[in-house]
Amino acid sequence: MTRFQAPEPQSFDKVLSSMCTEPAPVARRAAEEFLATNPGDPGTFKSVAGLEQETISLLGDVVGLDDPQGYVTAGGTEANIQAVRAARNLADVSAPNIVAPESAHFSLQKAAELLDVELRRVETGADHRADPEAMAAVADAETVLIFCVAGSTEYGRVDPIPALAELADSVGARCHVDAAFGGFLLPFTDAEWHFGHAPIDSMTIDPHKVGRAAIPAGGFLARDDSVLDALAVETPYLESATQASLGGTRSGAGVASAHAALQVLWPEGYRAAFERNMDLATWVTGELESRGYPVSQPTLPLVTWVPESELFEALRAAGWKIARTRTGAIRLVIMPHVTKSMLESFLADVDQRRS
Repeated sequence: MTRFQAPEPQSFDKVLSSMCTEPAPVARRAAEEFLATNPGDPGTFKSVAGLEQETISLLGDVVGLDDPQGYVTAGGTEANIQAVRAARNLADVSAPNIVAPESAHFSLQKAAELLDVELRRVETGADHRADPEAMAAVADAETVLIFCVAGSTEYGRVDPIPALAELADSVGARCHVDAAFGGFLLPFTDAEWHFGHAPIDSMTIDPHKVGRAAIPAGGFLARDDSVLDALAVETPYLESATQASLGGTRSGAGVASAHAALQVLWPEGYRAAFERNMDLATWVTGELESRGYPVSQPTLPLVTWVPESELFEALRAAGWKIARTRTGAIRLVIMPHVTKSMLESFLADVDQRRS
């Protein structure tokens, strides 16, 4: 008999490009306890179904919504697809389109293709934020969704959400905010980004990023149940009459870990992490500037800087997990696993390998 030997998971020691991080210990334990449960069948798995409702309520506290509707998704991609699907289903137009800034996550392209909806991407301003006037210029009576970003993947920028919500209202469209990255950071800033700041209809938020839950644990939140009603299909062989989620069988582990992380960390644990990570982002920004690099000042703990042409590949060859924006800037995502000593080691490699 062959004895199973578990492989070693990848270390986070040199990971500077990922918006995923190590789960909080309590979230890891909760995930293991609920590995075999399926919130997609709430009649059978009542315990995890109850945890999911509590998780959505806790997420409502994070995003300024007293009576949130929604469910725990497999991640931001699913939530963004569901936002487009709900907007399309609720609209009475023949050729639906969605208007989004170019900074919108690539999952929006998947949504447009899957749902046969036209995607109109609009160039952002010099600050890498959505330009409401430019988006208004391409929106029309067939626009079903205005898509906003609260913590962009490339630059960590926050779109002017109230202005975009006003645009959505002016053309009779729904308004969705993708806060997959920013949702657990922005509560500790003065940014206007959530349901309490603007009449947005739905939101993406990912507990398995800064929320410190185990993967997969995303979130799709809506202001009222009309959004979920637009997504619901009949489930004749289950005890529940309908199902609004995109997946059928879903991860009870993700639900339980998100619930555990929120119970323990919201709000002060997340606040402390935000302040720590922003301090590190500010520090490494200053270090890069002192070396003469053009650096984009961080809004959230995500730093972008422009290296010499050969430096990116040299740093990758040294084992650093880094990525670039579409214009070639290196992204450093300061997640909870990133330490000052890790950044000091990274900067030492920058100094050694720069041309």
